[in-house]
Amino acid sequence: IANSNDRAHHRHGFFGTHPFKSVQQPSTINDQPLPMDWTIGLLCGIGLAAACGFRVFVPLLGTSLAGMSGHLQLAEGFEWMSTPAAAVAFGTATLLEIAAYYIPWLDNLLDVISTPSAAIAGTILTASMVSDVSPFLKWTLAVIAGGGVAGAVQSGTAVIRGASTISTAGAVNPLLSTIELILSAIMTVLAVLLPILAFVLLVLMIVAGIWIWRRGRQAAALSAARADAIE
Repeated sequence: IANSNDRAHHRHGFFGTHPFKSVQQPSTINDQPLPMDWTIGLLCGIGLAAACGFRVFVPLLGTSLAGMSGHLQLAEGFEWMSTPAAAVAFGTATLLEIAAYYIPWLDNLLDVISTPSAAIAGTILTASMVSDVSPFLKWTLAVIAGGGVAGAVQSGTAVIRGASTISTAGAVNPLLSTIELILSAIMTVLAVLLPILAFVLLVLMIVAGIWIWRRGRQAAALSAARADAIE
């Protein structure tokens, strides 16, 4: 019994069950169901969706490689994402996307295109991580949580890049592109390996973004009030 419990603990880790398939997970332990499978999968999908908000194809490539290496179990119907052909396609798209964001003015155009693309990619990735639920619930969660998070993150980066383009004539944009790429890679890795930590990091980024936005509004209002007083 002790050995069985040790093996069960190894399968679940410290953060609950997850959609990894490096060790086959049973549907029950001591005749008890495992209710956390789909919730951890959802957190993994949300983390990958957030990564899509920074770069659309980086998390798609990461998911493909993780599936091919046996570290990630994709939901039924999404096995195509873990094929060599998909990995090559995602890898090529990733390189082109990374390079395009370092071209002046093209980066702002890409933000317009990437907003709906990120939402679609976030929806697909979230759906690919959620299993053992009805199709209606799966796609509802994927669209609202995955697509919503990806679209929100991408919209935020677009606003920041637009402000940088206006205030610095695009001089700071390459730095922003590098930071976004790093964040996308970090979120992808954390979502696959530590989905709960990835979700916590996402929440912290959202809180920080709201705080910065509010501070910016307050600073703008204060500047406008000073200008009116001078006049």
